[in-house]
Amino acid sequence: MRNFSLALLLLLLAAGCRNRQSGAVRRPKLVVGIVIDQMRWDYLYRYYDRYGEGGFKRLLNHGFSCENTMINYLPSYTAVGHTCIFTGSVPAFSGISGNDWIEQATGKHVYCTDDSTVTSVGAEDAQSKEGKMSPRNLLVSTITDELMIATNYRSKVVGVSLKDRAAILPAGHAANAAFWLDDSTGHFITSNYYMPRLPAWVDSFNNGNRIAGLIKEGWNPLYPKQTYEQSEMDDQPYEGKFKGDSTPAFPHDLVSSYKQGKSSFRYTPFGNTLTLDFARNAVEGYRLGRGPFTDFLTVNCASTDYVGHMFGINSIEIEDVYLRLDKDLAAFFRFLDDQVGSDGYTVFLTADHGAAHAIWYMQNHDLPADYWNHPEILVDSLNKILAEKFKVNRLVESCTNYQIDFATQKISAGHLDFSAIKKSVLEYLRRQPGINYAIDMANVDESAVPEPLRTMVINGYYARRSGAIQIVLDPGWFEGHGKTGTTHGSWNPYDTHIPLVFMGWGIHHGSSNEQVHMTDIAPTVAALLHIQMPNGCIGKPITGVLSQR
Repeated sequence: MRNFSLALLLLLLAAGCRNRQSGAVRRPKLVVGIVIDQMRWDYLYRYYDRYGEGGFKRLLNHGFSCENTMINYLPSYTAVGHTCIFTGSVPAFSGISGNDWIEQATGKHVYCTDDSTVTSVGAEDAQSKEGKMSPRNLLVSTITDELMIATNYRSKVVGVSLKDRAAILPAGHAANAAFWLDDSTGHFITSNYYMPRLPAWVDSFNNGNRIAGLIKEGWNPLYPKQTYEQSEMDDQPYEGKFKGDSTPAFPHDLVSSYKQGKSSFRYTPFGNTLTLDFARNAVEGYRLGRGPFTDFLTVNCASTDYVGHMFGINSIEIEDVYLRLDKDLAAFFRFLDDQVGSDGYTVFLTADHGAAHAIWYMQNHDLPADYWNHPEILVDSLNKILAEKFKVNRLVESCTNYQIDFATQKISAGHLDFSAIKKSVLEYLRRQPGINYAIDMANVDESAVPEPLRTMVINGYYARRSGAIQIVLDPGWFEGHGKTGTTHGSWNPYDTHIPLVFMGWGIHHGSSNEQVHMTDIAPTVAALLHIQMPNGCIGKPITGVLSQR
């Protein structure tokens, strides 16, 4: 009897071991990473009373909000932000040092996702530059890549955005697909890096002529203009306007402006509507969240960025964009509930950067702000000074990403003293109004630059693609691209304090004001999925977000 009992116990233990060994790792069916372009953190609460229950409020009231999430590199631009979110890395490792950059060895201008070796798929011309894109300039892996590796490439990964860079860089190197908008046709396209032809469901979506339907009534505010109490009155001096509009004020004749320039559609709230509609079709077309392995969808809502650049962040247009986006997000979440199950997916929502108040707005309210010299004017001034001193013309090639790019080949060939050239440039820059710091990146440790700025500058420097001198402007100052709208790119909290909210499978409800960084997003998702974090990741998991499943 004793032997029988012992044998039975050993059998049960063996069976338990087999069950534990054969049991699948618990993961959500689908992860959805949503990046709202140019969304400042305070937008979560600035319009909170006007949001419905199913969009931003659902995220905050049912998810976990990291209230003090900061970008920890420079410059705070779109390509860099999307890269950081999905890699946990910074330009010093990822190589994505801006939306574009100057290759320091050759002086060649490079766009972040340019790839001359691929062809367009879905565009009218296969050689169209709009589709000659891939993630090959990205030097590190993404969390989406790591998911593919972890499941032996049995997961499905899809990226969607109006912007090519915001679809391609988050989706990573191993993605099944990335789709972005071709303005000339109003169609979503891709490149043969991903596929030889568009799927039938994409062709069907494109043939629906959805842009025409979205703009036919123009753009009027959702509610009476006097109810937009978080915004300034309509028709402010800092607001831009659509082609065909006589003023910046509502209503906006979108049909007329679209006829005059197809890219104008991006500057409407309906660009977000179209993006999320396409994302729904991608979920159905690829059956995301329906298979035995976790899938990943990356979505960038880009029209918030375009509207901010045109109208400024205190405009009724910006408030209206977010109220409409709230409704679009609520519909998208309901769709995911139906398709995947409310406890079947994990979603996180964040932003690639924030934005500054318009200069006129700041000055009108007696707050310090001003326009900095246009980079081309600065370059001309520097070259005049250097030519007089060193007897060689055009030693400065450009000012890109708030960095000075030198003609390194000319300097080397002429056996010129590069240190002396940089010293002359630094002396000039430090005398200019609006410049807080001018930093020689070869000697950054010797610069009297305080934290966190010092670390942000170092994190953003990739020697092969970054200029030798970093310029940091005074708070409230930015490049004078025009006298309307706003921009971003600085270290200041208005550009670098971003929302970060997780919701769904495996997520605690709650919030924290503990400071975390954009680099912590990817390792948090890695911890949720029990996979390796990306290979250039410098962040750490935000443990308070994760529930014990």
